[in-house]
Amino acid sequence: MVLHYDIIVIGGGHAGCEAASAAARLGSRTLLVTMDLTKLADMSCNPAVGGIAKGQIVREIDAIGGQMGRITDLTAIQFRMLNRSKGAAMWSPRAQCDKSRFSQEWRRTLENTENLYLWQDAVNELLFDRTGERIRVCGVRTRMGVEFTADCVVLTAGTFLSGMMYCGRFHAEGGRAGDAASHGVTESLVAIGFEAGRMKTGTPARLDARSIDFSVLEPQYGDENPSKFSFSPDTEPVKDQMPCFLVYTSREVHDTLREGFADSPLFNGTIHGIGPRYCPSIEDKLHTFADKDQHQLFLEPEGRSTNEYYLNGFSSSLPWEIQWKALHQIKAFENLHIYRPGYAIEYDYFLPTQLHHSLETKLVEGLYFAGQVNGTTGYEEAGAQGLMAGINAHRKRVGAEPIVLARDEAYIGVLIDDLVTKGVDEPYRMFTSRAEYRILLRQDNADIRLTPIGYKIGLISEKRHAWFTKKNRLVESLISFARAQSIKPDEINDCLKSIGADPLTQGRKLYDLLVRNNVTFDLLRTVLPKLDRFIRDNEIGAEVIEEAEIQIKYKGYIEREKFIAEKLHRLENIRIPSDFDFHSMNALTIEARQKLTKIRPATIGQASRIPGVSPADVNVLLVKFGR
Repeated sequence: MVLHYDIIVIGGGHAGCEAASAAARLGSRTLLVTMDLTKLADMSCNPAVGGIAKGQIVREIDAIGGQMGRITDLTAIQFRMLNRSKGAAMWSPRAQCDKSRFSQEWRRTLENTENLYLWQDAVNELLFDRTGERIRVCGVRTRMGVEFTADCVVLTAGTFLSGMMYCGRFHAEGGRAGDAASHGVTESLVAIGFEAGRMKTGTPARLDARSIDFSVLEPQYGDENPSKFSFSPDTEPVKDQMPCFLVYTSREVHDTLREGFADSPLFNGTIHGIGPRYCPSIEDKLHTFADKDQHQLFLEPEGRSTNEYYLNGFSSSLPWEIQWKALHQIKAFENLHIYRPGYAIEYDYFLPTQLHHSLETKLVEGLYFAGQVNGTTGYEEAGAQGLMAGINAHRKRVGAEPIVLARDEAYIGVLIDDLVTKGVDEPYRMFTSRAEYRILLRQDNADIRLTPIGYKIGLISEKRHAWFTKKNRLVESLISFARAQSIKPDEINDCLKSIGADPLTQGRKLYDLLVRNNVTFDLLRTVLPKLDRFIRDNEIGAEVIEEAEIQIKYKGYIEREKFIAEKLHRLENIRIPSDFDFHSMNALTIEARQKLTKIRPATIGQASRIPGVSPADVNVLLVKFGR
């Protein structure tokens, strides 16, 4: 029995699995400690991956060399590209997954990862080595009394830290229905100076498909020609997709739900944690939008081999009797049987301003936080943090500089910078609106942005990199072909008229035609044999065509955003000493001095994004450090 490892990862959720996988594949002897090996990367809430901005994150995880995108493709039962009617910067992939297969595939992946070892147990204490004022993590002690030592520890405990579940006036300890809470970790961290808080999330009732009248519901089908998440050629788009269904509440349903408000732990003061603004419970919706007579819900299958369905939008901690009664008043649910009611869960988290951008804690060397312990919500946000924490824990151990993604490089960079610079006062969820460089951070070009980094650090294989290089070469060749080919009016005008576009009066380059709205490669190849022949002869697939088309249509916007990003990078290059005394600068406002002292930004760029630091304060810092 080996008791010392290079890296220990606490928690087997989405963050923990990505962290452990990355650290081990990079060469660190890694131990993943989790309370239940049958629930690795369990989809505790909805059985889906991706969505608005979240889909971009998953493609970025895949582009660097993480596993979430690949495992989603292997277990998907439906795929949709959201926001297709908007610009390419807003396109967001989303997949329904077979929930049990998703977890099983993760376990198969981890059990077959070299350097990775699994241990089923609960960690209830972190071990520290103190040398003067320096504190370094040196291991963990488990509930079974086993002490494991390590150079680095990654904490990804999700909702389990002092977890408490609520359903009406009933409450019980637990990190998830059927699982025990974790105690001791928060206490050991608070004892050495960490600041902790409480947050809340929830989940809806699960429904038995045999008791639902699907004939009266509106189905929502997947894409006719589905794409996939992973850029790797080793996965394929989903086949035999399962539909979701639209469901609506009513005034009668709302009246029934309000009967339980007096017993709601959200309204009677029982729950003190802050819930997610953008994923509210049904009682929150009725309270906030009291004038609405109905709310749209989504009925989602949890797998191919189960009758269990997830009712997205109906999270609740109301008494189970109220939930049961209200659900029976929804059209198609008149004879409904539920497997389990919805409930809320309250748990500990740590203020993420206590972290460096590497996700290493400022207080304890070698200790990393990732996932919901940082105040985030969502599988995707957790997986991204876990991946970066695993990478950086390994690099810390081998003496390499951490990998820190900039805000113009990745949504992952935006996510982490927001957490460590601005902190959170509610569960953090990623949206496209949080990124100032959305046109640069598209889902289609995540590999172009990040695969070189993944290859350089050792997470992208030679085979995968060769495929990436070939794809880029084909994109450039298609764009070059479009620049070189002249098109005469009589070749294209009938086609242009058919889509309501202005006809040509003189010859134009194919490239210039593609800049037009509604003009695509797929449309033009139906009337231009030389284009169709070029695509077929070079075996150019749909992914390459889409990437080339986006680069052509958005070239001006992309170049403008790159120019703005490069200007702002100058602030990121101006470093601030880690021990600088901001209180000594009387030219700064009192609020700025307080915020800067608390956050301790590494650069003036980071300082400029701290709430309470004004442009005038930034100019003062520039005078001191930059000019």
